[in-house]
Amino acid sequence: MNKDQVKGRVEQAKGSIKETTGKAVGNSKLQTEGTVDKTAGKVQANYGDAKEKVKSAIDKI
Repeated sequence: MNKDQVKGRVEQAKGSIKETTGKAVGNSKLQTEGTVDKTAGKVQANYGDAKEKVKSAIDKI
């Protein structure tokens, strides 16, 4: 697991917490921030996953 995968998954978790908290307290700004953080985390994690796949493919050569 590389740092992009870890950071991305941490961001996804933080985003989920913010989103849920925003919904619970009726704070649409916090909910939106959570959604954005979650999406950004997902993108970063996917980038990290892609890097790992490329690294694995190169190692097989």
